Amino acid sequence: MLFFAVVLSYVDRLVLAVLKPDLAQQYGWSETGYADLAFYFQLAYGLAYVVAGRIVDRIGAKAGYALAMIVWTIGHVLHTAFTSTSGMILARMPLAAGEAGTFPAAIAATNEWFPKRERAFAIGIFNAGSNIGALLTPLLVPFIVVTLDLGWRAAFFVTGALSVVWLAAWFAFYRRPREKASLSAEELAWIEADPVEPQRHVPWARMFRIRQTWAYIAGRFLIDPIWWTFLFWLPDFFAKSFNLSMKEFGPPLIAVYLLADVGSVAGGWLSTRLIGSGMSIGRGRKTAMFCAGLCAVPIAGAVYAPSMWIAVGLIGLACAGHQGFSANLYALPGDLFPRWMAGSVVGIGGLAGAVGGMLMAKFAGAILETVGSYQPIFIVAACAYLLAVAVIHLIVPNYTPVDGKAVA
Repeated sequence: MLFFAVVLSYVDRLVLAVLKPDLAQQYGWSETGYADLAFYFQLAYGLAYVVAGRIVDRIGAKAGYALAMIVWTIGHVLHTAFTSTSGMILARMPLAAGEAGTFPAAIAATNEWFPKRERAFAIGIFNAGSNIGALLTPLLVPFIVVTLDLGWRAAFFVTGALSVVWLAAWFAFYRRPREKASLSAEELAWIEADPVEPQRHVPWARMFRIRQTWAYIAGRFLIDPIWWTFLFWLPDFFAKSFNLSMKEFGPPLIAVYLLADVGSVAGGWLSTRLIGSGMSIGRGRKTAMFCAGLCAVPIAGAVYAPSMWIAVGLIGLACAGHQGFSANLYALPGDLFPRWMAGSVVGIGGLAGAVGGMLMAKFAGAILETVGSYQPIFIVAACAYLLAVAVIHLIVPNYTPVDGKAVA
């Protein structure tokens, strides 16, 4: 269920990115205008992410995820009312606000259903939905718009309807482990193997005094902007660099996100395997993040690739590295914080990632408007992940969990 929800969230946020080359030509959008779309989406996303984390902590994963999807589906369909970038920004706001609840709710559900040793693998599996969503969108949108000749607005209506189907299934099937009648005593004992501290209230200001909070903030601030850049600009990169139409840039995007899918599961699997073999949780997570960071380095040469498919390989490897890195970074709140604090920490980290994404959107728009090349953008992407794991290690070298009693 979490996997399919992430698929739908990425389909909904990427419909506009796939339509961008055609809509930009049809309605006269500029690169900086499109950058503003990315900027304000991430602004709303980041602000809502903080609130979403707190809401999920209070109402739980089931109600939190349902609320998130209802809000983002309304925003998604609202895109059909506009044709200018300024108008589209109005629709992106509720889309972003709803989608901000995706990962806090998904991580809360993961924390409910998996012990610490298994969480990164579970996160890697549902996080792989982002790549499936990203590869389905360039197939689905041209089919709706071009093949069926239904027009670009139909792409929003059809994909929005899929969320309604998911909501019905979510309400029908999701339960907490102790509410699941079919769960055996042995399974429940395995899920609840980690000690659970009683829930306490922690003021916001005090959370920013905790080193572990800053480790998560730093990681999200450094790596999230790269993924946002891939999502918003890769269709445009392939369209401009290799003269591809809407129907033609589907295959390279599919290949990129298939590689990213492999990276997502592999990154979570690697740390789970290392920890299972006796390595400490902190060392296992950081080793997996370092390996993932190395995968991003070759993207620095993607602009000069002699063929489209070599560029696809370099970008896909970087996307795989991102997803492997993020599977382990998303596990950090569950590793280092009591369950009743994790959602709030995830929210704060989401805001940090959105702020980084906003800065990157402005940077990318300015570079493409003036320099006209993706090279500076890809150089930043090549360096971000190794820098992130180094900063995380400096902040929490021992990966020590937070004492809930001490901070409450």
